Amino acid sequence: MTEIHSIPSFDLPATLAGRIAGPALRGHYAVIYFYPKDNTSGCTIEAVAFTALYPRFQKLGARIIGVSRDSLRSHENFTRKYAIPYPLIADEDEVLCRAFDVLREKSLYGRKYRGIDRSTFLFDRSGRLRES
Repeated sequence: MTEIHSIPSFDLPATLAGRIAGPALRGHYAVIYFYPKDNTSGCTIEAVAFTALYPRFQKLGARIIGVSRDSLRSHENFTRKYAIPYPLIADEDEVLCRAFDVLREKSLYGRKYRGIDRSTFLFDRSGRLRES
């Protein structure tokens, strides 16, 4: 199990921003949350909840970033459908999922598969992990 202490180095495609790079988050509080799949009930509830809280996070100078293995196109549709005001990273190659160690073996109707364990990480302005 990998232990995260600071924002890892990455540069991935994202909605609203085109791309997001880890070093660009330094100087801001950052909330990075991982979710299994766009347009599923639990993930939609979570995205809409972060959307409702977005103005409060903005006042604190915090950036919210959602991450899943969905494609950029899927994220763009999800963003439009629910008016999500923060970027969603398309981690199709599981770069961040592996760095944050959020992939787990899951089971649905007796079928085993590897999926994202819903997780949230809060980083301070220096990029150090404060809560997970």
